[in-house]
Amino acid sequence: MGKTTQHPIFNILINLISRRLITDLALFIGTGLLIVFINLQSSNGFTITPKYAYSDLIISLPPSSPLKSHPLTPTLAQWQDSTNSGDYFSQVTITQVGYLVWSKFPVRVYVEPPKAISEKEAQAWLNAVLQGVQEWSTYLPLTIVEQSEIADITIVRKAPPLQISLGSNIPRARSAQTTYELYTSNKVLSHRFTILLSPSQTGEYLIAAARHEFGHALGIWGHSPLQTDALYFSQVRNPSPISPRDVNTLKRVYEQPTSLGWSLVDDSKIN
Repeated sequence: MGKTTQHPIFNILINLISRRLITDLALFIGTGLLIVFINLQSSNGFTITPKYAYSDLIISLPPSSPLKSHPLTPTLAQWQDSTNSGDYFSQVTITQVGYLVWSKFPVRVYVEPPKAISEKEAQAWLNAVLQGVQEWSTYLPLTIVEQSEIADITIVRKAPPLQISLGSNIPRARSAQTTYELYTSNKVLSHRFTILLSPSQTGEYLIAAARHEFGHALGIWGHSPLQTDALYFSQVRNPSPISPRDVNTLKRVYEQPTSLGWSLVDDSKIN
């Protein structure tokens, strides 16, 4: 059987393609998507579907990425809970980059004007969302911006992707979803959030959904087990405002170390 001779250019192309595939595979392995879904039906017949959900993008970071705490903002530093209500900090998930805290203030929020509805309905939606958001401004400095490209948190009137429950192939709708992505700017690790609020949410339930999801976006990456907290793990018939426990939890989160807001370069090793 004769031997097949390959042209040198062919070999070069094969090597280049192989290297690219290896690089892409490494990137794929280093980047993943984690989505946490909550399913519950209340005993009083009020079916809580759709549900809250939150997700986060996981990326590979240098081993030397620093994990340090940022100073508390004056509003959180001065916060004192006279009711001694406690918190649910144990339910907050620490991510690959530490806790999800903001270090540059004010946090810039963009609320996308709704589409395909009347001007009156759009204004009512905006007012409800802004109410849920601005309730948090008592505890952290926020500002509403009109350009999405400069926003730290973007809120959109859009149905979240359908949820497939474990053990069931029946897709279910969800009321809201909060996701974040990590990026670097001037070698500083940063993050930005996107909140999707289902068009089915209206009135006080829309305010509650915005309040709840914005709590996630400010760093409470977990849920409370008590219905009296805004970050309770599911929707309820009578939504609660921001509670002392919510603020206690937020304050504890901001006391924790994180890689966010810090340079990825070890300055001590720079000559």
